[in-house]
Amino acid sequence: MKIRAVIVEDSRLARNELKELIKKYDELELVGEAENVDNGYDLIQKETPDLLFLDINMPEKDGFELLEMLDEVPITVFTTAFDEYAIKSFEYNALDYLLKPVSEKRFAMALDKVKAQLAGNKEKPSKAKKLSENSQIFIKDGESCWLVRIGEISQFEIVGNYTRVFFEDKKPLLYKSLNQVEEKLPEESFFRANRQQIINTNYVENVVPWFNGKLKLKMKNGEEVEVSRRQSYIFKDKMSL
Repeated sequence: MKIRAVIVEDSRLARNELKELIKKYDELELVGEAENVDNGYDLIQKETPDLLFLDINMPEKDGFELLEMLDEVPITVFTTAFDEYAIKSFEYNALDYLLKPVSEKRFAMALDKVKAQLAGNKEKPSKAKKLSENSQIFIKDGESCWLVRIGEISQFEIVGNYTRVFFEDKKPLLYKSLNQVEEKLPEESFFRANRQQIINTNYVENVVPWFNGKLKLKMKNGEEVEVSRRQSYIFKDKMSL
């Protein structure tokens, strides 16, 4: 199976270096390249690649801004000429980073990680409207950034015009409305509990009967979510309760 890759990098020299490395691997197929964030966004929307080689430090908009623009983020390997950016990108849960100029040995190591992650993903990125459990989203809240797999998120919650995302012990804000988020989520595992909250049913630990026909859900992360009366009937049917 071919691994479809795109390069988003403002340096022509760096793009050419990556292309020469990609040519050495039959399993890699370069489906496009872009020299800036806006062109990169259009390219990714068109090609839905498996793998993104992304320069962090670009003029006008940087690599992190591109990830914020995407509803679904491909497997990402950052490229950078600056050590401080490389260290940061590691903290942001990128699969890997490559310091420019990229060595053949280091490229091969990154590709091994890509193959391992793809092997663990049951579903490839697609042009479908809905995300899958294995889809990644990018979240930037202040100076902190994360690449998060949809299946690792336990719940979403309205905070003004934004949405709080719950995963592990983190609760950052995503700069999209809850309705925008809901449109993309896989319906088999995510459920709109009330106007303010969407929960991942895989993270429900206990269901408690509540007042006026409502339910209260106790989540594995310790959070409690009250399901509206109307949604409680739907939830019971969905979960065969």
